[in-house]
Amino acid sequence: KIAYIVIPKVDNAEQIDAAIKHINLIAKKYGREHLPIHVLIETHNALANVDQIAALQQVECLSFGIMDFVSSHYGAIPSNAMRSPGQFSHPLIMRAKLEISAACHRYGKTPSHNVTTEIKDTATVAGDATRAMLECGYTRMWSIHPDQIKPILRAMSPRSSEINEAVTILSTAQQEQWGPIQVNGRLHDRASYRYYWMLLKKAQMSQITLPENAQNFL
Repeated sequence: KIAYIVIPKVDNAEQIDAAIKHINLIAKKYGREHLPIHVLIETHNALANVDQIAALQQVECLSFGIMDFVSSHYGAIPSNAMRSPGQFSHPLIMRAKLEISAACHRYGKTPSHNVTTEIKDTATVAGDATRAMLECGYTRMWSIHPDQIKPILRAMSPRSSEINEAVTILSTAQQEQWGPIQVNGRLHDRASYRYYWMLLKKAQMSQITLPENAQNFL
């Protein structure tokens, strides 16, 4: 059963909309409707139109095609920007990553980070996934080899220290009837409560074993 369909090499939302209509016609014949669509952003025009692409209702995820994007600059971006550390320091690459991520978050879609070309070096894979999440706001990442899957999942899952902090803050807030509180000298209010609640939900979806009292908030 098809989980989703990826559309590559696009330039604008109109192209994707036309492709989606064609996909829907074929899918309907086989009893499927509204298949999730993932779009690869890997051209200049696609990046320029990334907000309109992310706004399309059936689009679920945007992924960054870093290798084609670098190649489309015809040598103006060096090849080391296709991998770390260059991919996290070159301004044009970081601009592309951030615009894709921002568009996804604006429209409630999933931003998926580009591949790591180091297949066997799991430390590099984990490091790239961590930086993609912490520095660029990506919540998923492509793998190109089975050995990359576990390091990516671990890197993008909440740490135990974060989970414990979330439980402490939410428990304290609950005792104060969700008014503003201070924990370890820092202010927390409903905005941060929402953040820590989402962190626990993310841990739950990642099938992490949570503290028993975390269930009070899920």
